Amino acid sequence: MKIDILAFGAHPDDVELGCGGTIAKMVSEGKKCVVVDLTRGELGTRGTDETRKAEAADAARILGLSGRENLGMKDGFLVNSEEYQMRIVKMIRKYRPEIVLANAIDDRHPDHAKGAKLVSDACFLSGLRKIETVHEGEIQEVWRPKHVFHYIQWKDIKPEFVIDISEFLDKKIESCMAYKTQFYDPTSKEPETPITTKDFYESLTYRAQDLGRLSGVAYAEGFTSEKLISLKNFDGIVW
Repeated sequence: MKIDILAFGAHPDDVELGCGGTIAKMVSEGKKCVVVDLTRGELGTRGTDETRKAEAADAARILGLSGRENLGMKDGFLVNSEEYQMRIVKMIRKYRPEIVLANAIDDRHPDHAKGAKLVSDACFLSGLRKIETVHEGEIQEVWRPKHVFHYIQWKDIKPEFVIDISEFLDKKIESCMAYKTQFYDPTSKEPETPITTKDFYESLTYRAQDLGRLSGVAYAEGFTSEKLISLKNFDGIVW
């Protein structure tokens, strides 16, 4: 299956929080996007791995994803091991994306930075012909994405570019709030966490608004790039 964008998240909801607006925008433009969650998020204070699974499926429907998979890695204990790298390599070779989106390069949750490096390394390994992988009984062809971009999460990392999501902020927030057990709910009796507060919910808007302010649009999502980005011309730049 040849797709345009393959987005990885250490936990279900990482992609929605970090780049849900961008994914929704790309889908609206006819791009095929698939999300791969590395873990089931089973260590989350609220909910269970089963509720997260159902919520992830609901969020996938909201964003219009072409597919969503979960690699079942151990939440809280991501390691940059050969085993985990090969699981990701198989996904990259299966979907053959032009662009890979991955976790923030540095963040509050240790799984995020670990996931970022794990995916980055796997993207390189996926292009090596002497690494053989098999999917559904067939040897996979090698594939290396053209670009690996990292979305921004808890920490205020300075982006190297932003995507205008002015028409898709509502869709982003809707996809995030599909995770009903994880975010702001004034009726919940479960323990409060940093991401269940009203302030965190409101930050989805004001952080996107601030990046928009700095880039001349209403709302934006920021990314860092693993390599220098070259533009063919000035078309597409918001002036």
